[in-house]
Amino acid sequence: MKSLRNFLNRIKPAFEEGGKLSALRSVFEGIETFLFVPNETSKSGVHIHDSIDSKRTMTVVILSLVPALLFGMYNTGYQHYLAIGIAETHVMTFLYGLLAVLPKIVVSYAVGLGIEFIVAQIRKEEIQEGFLVSGILIPMIVPIDTPLWMIAVATAFAVIFAKEVFGGTGYNIFNVALVTRAFLFFAYPAAMSGDKVFVRTADIFGLGAGTPVDGFTGATPLGQIATASKELIGSFQVTDALNRPLSTMDMIVGLIPGSIGETSVIAILIGAAILLFTGVASWKTMFSVFAGGAAAVFGFNLIGTTVAMTVSPLEHLILGGFVFGAVFMATDPVTSARTETGKYIFGLLVGAMAIVIRVLNPGYPEGMMLAILLMNTFAPLIDHFVVESNVKRRLKRVVANNNRLKA
Repeated sequence: MKSLRNFLNRIKPAFEEGGKLSALRSVFEGIETFLFVPNETSKSGVHIHDSIDSKRTMTVVILSLVPALLFGMYNTGYQHYLAIGIAETHVMTFLYGLLAVLPKIVVSYAVGLGIEFIVAQIRKEEIQEGFLVSGILIPMIVPIDTPLWMIAVATAFAVIFAKEVFGGTGYNIFNVALVTRAFLFFAYPAAMSGDKVFVRTADIFGLGAGTPVDGFTGATPLGQIATASKELIGSFQVTDALNRPLSTMDMIVGLIPGSIGETSVIAILIGAAILLFTGVASWKTMFSVFAGGAAAVFGFNLIGTTVAMTVSPLEHLILGGFVFGAVFMATDPVTSARTETGKYIFGLLVGAMAIVIRVLNPGYPEGMMLAILLMNTFAPLIDHFVVESNVKRRLKRVVANNNRLKA
C-alpha cells in the first residue's frame, strides 16, 4: 500500500490545477479517496470531525448487501435448474447465477458511475460516493431476465433525473435504485409487474446446455396470492415452480422465485444486523415498517373477502421485497424522514401502504417500491410537522414556566 501511495503522490501534480491532466482532476480524486482516507482538513467554519466519512458509510452498506447478493446468485441458478428439471451441484448452481447476475452489476456501475464522472467533470466537483450503493442495489431488485440495455437506460434516467438534477448525492428526493425500478415498471409493465417468476432459463456459456425450454413462466408467491380465486380462501397455499407447496421455512430461507436479492429473509437480516451494529441504519425505521405492515395485514384479515386479505401477517412480511425494502430502502438516510419521531411515522406509513397496494391492486402484487417512493415525497413534510410540534411544545413549556415564576 505504501508503494501505491507513493505512486499516487508522484502523479498527483499532473491532475492538479495547471497540470497536463487537470481536466481529469475529479476522476483522480475519486480514485484516490476510494483507496485512501483523505488527509485534507477544513480551514474555516464550524465542522464536526468524525472517524467515518460517506465513502466508508457506503462501504458498510455494500458489505451488508453481500449476503443477500450471494444468496440471490445461488437462487438464480437453483430456480433455473429446478425449472428445467436438472439436478446440479451447488458449485455449478452458484456459478450459473454468478454469470447471470454479474453483467447486470457491471452495466449498472458502468452507466451510473460514468454519468457521475461526467457530471463531476462538468461541475468541477469531487465525485460523490452515493452510487456505490445504488449501483449494487439496482441489479438486486430487477428481474433476472431484464435485458442489459434496459438496465442501462433505466439507470441513466434515474441518475440524471432523480439525482443529478437535484444536486447530486445527498440532495435527491427519491431513492435512486427504486426510481430505476419504477422506470422499468412503467415503461415495460408486462415484464416488471411482479407476477411472474424471475427465472432465467437461457443458456449461459454452456451451463444451460441441454435446456429443454427457452423460457419459463409461472407465478411468484405474491402473484399466486393476487390471482387466487375467492373459493380458495382458507385452503390456498403458495407453490414453487414444480407446484410443490412452499412452507414458511422455505420462504424464510429464500429458495423461492423472486427478485435477485429479495428472497432470503435470513441473508437480509444478516445485512440488517451489520447496519444496526455499525449505526448506519435506524432501527426505528426498520421496526416501524414491519409494525405498519403487520397492522395493515391484521386489518385486512378481519375483512377477509379475498385470498390476499386472508394471508397471515408473517407470510405477507416475508414474501416479496418487504423485508429487503424495510432494511435497505426505507432506511436510506437521504430520502427517508430524519427526525426521530418522523422515522416512526415514515416507517409505519411505508409498511401499511405496501400492504394496501398489494391487497387492493391485483395488477401489482408487490407494493413495496411504490410505497417507499410515495413516502419519499412526504418525508420532508413529516419532518416539518415533527419540528413544528416540538417548537410549539417547547414554547408552551416556556410560557408555563414564566407564569409559574410570576405567580
